[in-house]
Amino acid sequence: MNNVRIERIGRTKRELHRFFDVAEKIYADDPHWVAPVRADLVKILSPENPFFWHAEMELFIARRDGVDVGRIAAILDRHHNDFHGERTGFFGYFESENDRAVADRLVDAAAGWARERGLNILRGPANPSLNAEAGLLVEGFDAPPVFMMTYNPAYYCQLLEKAGFRKAKDLFAYRIEPSAGPLERLQRLARRTRRRLTDLRVRPITRGSLEADLPNVREVYNAAWQGNWGFVPMTREDMAFIARRLKPLLDRDFSSLAEIRHPDGSCEPIGFLVALRDFNQAIAPTRGRLFPLGWLKFLLAARRIRTLRLLTFGIKQEWRLRGIDAVMFEESLRAMLRRGVTSVEASWIVEDNLPMIRGIEFWRGYRYKTYRLYERPL
Repeated sequence: MNNVRIERIGRTKRELHRFFDVAEKIYADDPHWVAPVRADLVKILSPENPFFWHAEMELFIARRDGVDVGRIAAILDRHHNDFHGERTGFFGYFESENDRAVADRLVDAAAGWARERGLNILRGPANPSLNAEAGLLVEGFDAPPVFMMTYNPAYYCQLLEKAGFRKAKDLFAYRIEPSAGPLERLQRLARRTRRRLTDLRVRPITRGSLEADLPNVREVYNAAWQGNWGFVPMTREDMAFIARRLKPLLDRDFSSLAEIRHPDGSCEPIGFLVALRDFNQAIAPTRGRLFPLGWLKFLLAARRIRTLRLLTFGIKQEWRLRGIDAVMFEESLRAMLRRGVTSVEASWIVEDNLPMIRGIEFWRGYRYKTYRLYERPL
């Protein structure tokens, strides 16, 4: 371990690209890894991200014999700790050669940073929070990650467990293969729901409507997810930042908002769904660099995408089990069949979210990847 040295770095563009380069070395021969878009990562890790209005982050790089061989971010999210009454620190963006000395030194650096701030648990990976990319892949290494999901070598599990980490929670990814079979059943359920809830309206969320719809989406998100493990309410600024990043990728066929019109004329948002095409298939040929010629590769590959990721879906508690999900899914399934979608990944789903898991399995979805959040006491 003596020849492994930890270096603390800042977040200038030059330093960030050095941080990103570590991953490129680790995955140089991995056929499944998809290099994230560097320009987007720079935005996420820059002060313009409102996450850092309520969070702190420190970046560390491990060097051995003058070469960068690993990296980690130490993170403190004050909103998480205030909401849950915890003193938890997070780690993220973890990458390491298959060398226990490297991993141990990286984790110790993040743990030391967290202890300095009075924290008593280190949990992760979170990149940079559970409202973004999270979890270490522990099952399902034979397929590349879909858009905005993590990926890592199998040996990462052993490195973290040998460093004293234990499972905090598993996150599941399910695959669903759209077919005409369920559509007839969905249509029957949707018709009954529309007859019973005559003031229900389900409309697309479009690039043009997104800004106006954001307060409604945030209202549903913060109400529908509040019982989920690890949930932290989304601030107006956090949601606007995510929306700006995803707006160019939004597809009206696969994103919708459910509303109820009350007798007094007011309109209440009660559910929303966002699915995106698996843009990792278009990002992969660019190797994470859209400029100067990456955009052309991206656009050519994007035309051929026939898979989706169900990024988020929720209905307010008081409106569940009333058929509203059938109305929303019927319209989405019809669009999928029309556009030749061959598979959908629903991710990620916390292992104890049994209602969602049962619903996916009812439609013949099957679990094909498992991600794990680890933690260790400080």
